[in-house]
Amino acid sequence: MKYISGALGGLAICGMAATSAFAQSAEELAKQLSNPIASLISLPFQLNYDEGFGPDGSGKKTVLNVQPVIPFSIGENWNLISRTIVPLSYGDGLVPGETEFGVGNVLQSLFFSPKAPTRGGWIWGAGPVIQFPTSTDDQFGEDQWAIGPTAVALKQTGPWTFGALANHLWDVSGDTDINNTFLQPFLSYTTKKAVSFTVNTEAIYNWDESQWSVPINFLVGKVLTLGDQPVQITGGVRYWAESPENGPEDFGLRLIVTYLFPK
Repeated sequence: MKYISGALGGLAICGMAATSAFAQSAEELAKQLSNPIASLISLPFQLNYDEGFGPDGSGKKTVLNVQPVIPFSIGENWNLISRTIVPLSYGDGLVPGETEFGVGNVLQSLFFSPKAPTRGGWIWGAGPVIQFPTSTDDQFGEDQWAIGPTAVALKQTGPWTFGALANHLWDVSGDTDINNTFLQPFLSYTTKKAVSFTVNTEAIYNWDESQWSVPINFLVGKVLTLGDQPVQITGGVRYWAESPENGPEDFGLRLIVTYLFPK
């Protein structure tokens, strides 16, 4: 918890009110951030803290996900959106009496997405997802290659954004079978003051073990400026509705600082 307390203190010092001239663009930036495949360069630092790991339930885990999002224009009609997740993990008691620090497996998703929504207003994208074998400890993931498809579909109506992102990974090397489906339905409401209220799940189903992991996240974020730099600061809680044996339990915390680089 000391890592989270320090992050909260740093964020509180940085907080400031946006000017009225910035408010309109801030609202638009907040709505773009609710869209996983928006044409917006962003660099989120997502800190997650969970408890209840291990056979005695005393284990704790802190993960900092570095998640750059970079869009590329492909001709007049299409974008390619690169979304990368680099997890830096610290585990205390995941194995009784041991602490671990290291890197998990890097996950790279590529979405080919039309620049214009469909006639019905839907925004969509699809492409490949690749897991790179960068894990430095078995507690942070299977150190092996995996690949599969990914897709997202969403709609933005007024202040509301709703949709779902999904992918599936199969192993292509190594001794451990990977056959996992990831499902992330999401719902977000953005106010004119660039405050976003979001609820989502990040469910994973392990087909080999017939096991669900289902955290439900409740988040509140605000777009503001730090000097001349637009930033969204988000905080919230997560509840583990379902987790594997020796996995996290009850409630966890999430903090996100997202640096924005609008065109």
